[in-house]
Amino acid sequence: MSQRHLVRPIARRWPSTVVTSIARRWPSILLLTLIGIGLAVLFLSLAPARYSAHADVLIAPPAAQSTDAADERTVASYAHVLGGRTVAGRVVEQLSLPGSTTSTDRQISAEVLPGTSVLRVTSTSGQPQQAADISQAAADAFVQWVGTQETDLTASVVEDAATPADPSSPPRVPWLVAGGLLGLLAGLVIAVARQAADRSIHTPAELEEVSGAPVLGAIAYDRAAVQAPLITSLGTGHPRFEAVRILRTNLQFLDIDRDNKVITITSSLAGEGKSTTACNLAIALAQTGTQVALVEGDLRRPRVSEYLGIEKSVGLTTVLVGRIALDAAIQPAATPGLDVLTSGALPPNPSEIIQTNAMRSLVTELRHRYDVVLIDAPPLLPITDASLLASISDGAILVVRHGKTGREEVRAATDRLQSVGARLLGTVLNMSPVKELSRYGYGYGPEFFDRATGGGKGGSRRN
Repeated sequence: MSQRHLVRPIARRWPSTVVTSIARRWPSILLLTLIGIGLAVLFLSLAPARYSAHADVLIAPPAAQSTDAADERTVASYAHVLGGRTVAGRVVEQLSLPGSTTSTDRQISAEVLPGTSVLRVTSTSGQPQQAADISQAAADAFVQWVGTQETDLTASVVEDAATPADPSSPPRVPWLVAGGLLGLLAGLVIAVARQAADRSIHTPAELEEVSGAPVLGAIAYDRAAVQAPLITSLGTGHPRFEAVRILRTNLQFLDIDRDNKVITITSSLAGEGKSTTACNLAIALAQTGTQVALVEGDLRRPRVSEYLGIEKSVGLTTVLVGRIALDAAIQPAATPGLDVLTSGALPPNPSEIIQTNAMRSLVTELRHRYDVVLIDAPPLLPITDASLLASISDGAILVVRHGKTGREEVRAATDRLQSVGARLLGTVLNMSPVKELSRYGYGYGPEFFDRATGGGKGGSRRN
């Protein structure tokens, strides 16, 4: 597919991708937001506090005059005097301040209150009482100065300066809001960046798009599966049990015009849960009265015999080299209707043994004897064993681990199957978070999972 054809699907998915990344990573986004607020609190605690205090002075004509208010320009010019060096010098003298007139002048400002003839003088200082003293001294000095001028206006202090209780700078609320917003923005950017860089499979829709095959089932992450990998140890209402039943039903209705009796179950890489999936699917099929043969075709790291508690010293390799008959090698499992052919002794050359005529003949014999034959194969990408087994089967099921298996691995696995002429019947999304399964319409919701599992802690990490 050309890059031009890829642009439009990616552009269409981008809004949903952003929403998905935010929903999936909201704890980290919240954490970064709190960190931003925490940094703002730290800055506020370390930054020197500044306090502001003000006093108000009214400029008015003498009572004997008929005018009600002073001219606006005159009042504005008086504001410059009140906040200027003349008043600052008098404040320094009155309060015996250690600083110079210039430094005190920087601490004082004056403005005209809108719509009035009132001047507000404001002083800032690192000490709240000093801020109030400077403002009050500036107001008093200005009133005295006005009294010495030959003018028809009078000045009087209408509001004395009060000692401030809280610092005026740095402003707490804006800094806290800014810290929270910056933390939130950082969390959103990181979440979207991680989503863009994450090439793993997260949803059934993604898996179906990449593999080109239907998703036959999705199995929830269940930590208890480490100790109890088989569904026989679960109640029939357990979500993992129900997920396997759904997989079984979908498999039975898959391509009903073709006979899919021999199925290879594999994965792209190790650790994706293909062996537990093979065992549980075999058990679920046998529980419906189907005669099932489960072949442990992984001759490098066999796990089926371990999960089912069956002796593995005699099995597939023993039959293929002619040391024992097939009937003697097949062992019944605890579930009625399920027979198991374990790996047998592990050979030094698994690939050569698998592609022999003896292996083909054995698969043909099992096909005639059983309703369904499941072959647990090794991963596709590291070695060729799985593709060889899939080529002598009716098709393969690819188990994909949520959040771990990459898109490229899935594509490479499907290409490996196509290169040997094997059919990819479908896929299974394994170890998916319960919330995501319920969001995309697979499985039960988190509340049901919690009730069924006694706390909902979960996920199998077994092969």
